[in-house]
Amino acid sequence: MTEVAESTSTEARPTQRSQAKADRRAALLEAAATLFAERGFNGVSIEDLGSAAGVSGPAVYRHFASKQAVLGALLVGVSEHLLGGGTEVATAASDPATALRTLIAFHVDFALTEPDTIRVQDRDLDALPESERRAVRRLQRRYIELWMEVLAALHPSVPAGELRMRVQATFGLINSTPHSVRAAGTSIDAGAARPVLERMAWAGLNAH
Repeated sequence: MTEVAESTSTEARPTQRSQAKADRRAALLEAAATLFAERGFNGVSIEDLGSAAGVSGPAVYRHFASKQAVLGALLVGVSEHLLGGGTEVATAASDPATALRTLIAFHVDFALTEPDTIRVQDRDLDALPESERRAVRRLQRRYIELWMEVLAALHPSVPAGELRMRVQATFGLINSTPHSVRAAGTSIDAGAARPVLERMAWAGLNAH
């Protein structure tokens, strides 16, 4: 019985270590989003990132090869999250109208909870290596195309170019609102903002 207990305990340790490592990596990415948004990529050091996440500067290198790698993980990761999450909610919808509403709700939630990441992506994407910039752009295109496919099912006579314009304009509306409100020195009530943004996005996407 003791041998079984010891074996189970030994097998559990790698899982606990892996979880701790994952938690630390997530904390570093969260700190990076905040600091990069406040100061810009070039205004933040590895030591700043470590301090914000509660570790020493050199400890950051246990998780990321460089500050640029932190930025890459942040921006590629958020693009993967948007494409994966958007695909999931759209696929689960019973009809195109429901799919569009769930996509809007999904993106509004992202914008209200991740305004720092949006700001970093807008300002610091060019600080990434070319390969990672291409990866982000590719994921962004696929996310836009997902929305276009859903919108085309609702408006089959609208040309693809206009569908793309509607989607990109909607992203601009949703993404900029939380940042604009914060920049103006006022707070935003997510509960109050969410339905307003969703109504405006729906109206813009379905304009006649």
